[in-house]
Amino acid sequence: MNTKEIIIKKDEDFFNDTLENKAVLVKPNEGESFNINGIQFTFKITSEMSNDQLGVYEIVLAPKAIGAKLHYHRFMDETFIVNKGTLTILTGTKGEKHLAGPGTVAYAPRMTPHGFLNDTDEEVILTLLFNPSQKRENFFRGLNETLSEETINPDKYLKLYNKYDSFPVDTSNMLPIRD
Repeated sequence: MNTKEIIIKKDEDFFNDTLENKAVLVKPNEGESFNINGIQFTFKITSEMSNDQLGVYEIVLAPKAIGAKLHYHRFMDETFIVNKGTLTILTGTKGEKHLAGPGTVAYAPRMTPHGFLNDTDEEVILTLLFNPSQKRENFFRGLNETLSEETINPDKYLKLYNKYDSFPVDTSNMLPIRD
């Protein structure tokens, strides 16, 4: 019979928790921020801060701005919290419209088609949460690059989408532009 030797460190404590203060406070107007086609993104809690477990982002949608057309995620859930204005949230494969005012929380678990836009003449401010976050900040950075180009390349857009766990319901209608 083979026996393996178990090595125990002398200072290892199996009975008590080791506490660390890893709290993060992000105040208003703090966090990496940039604008894309009438949408301002501000990173509040990043993948790096949360060990890829949670991403929290403030999104400001200008009047008539499209956040995202119908899409779904395979490995992460998305939660919308409306802070100001009226957000239009699309759900299901047909894009059923729901109007969400301040205080509304909408949850789109993985494999749930969803999209969002501002159909009003007023600014909309929302908090967007992804869990796990799966380095979502890099998606937004890539989106900034892709949507800033003179002509949006649909293949490049789709490649970025797919790399960061986003899958359009209809690839012929995936770009965040009004028809």
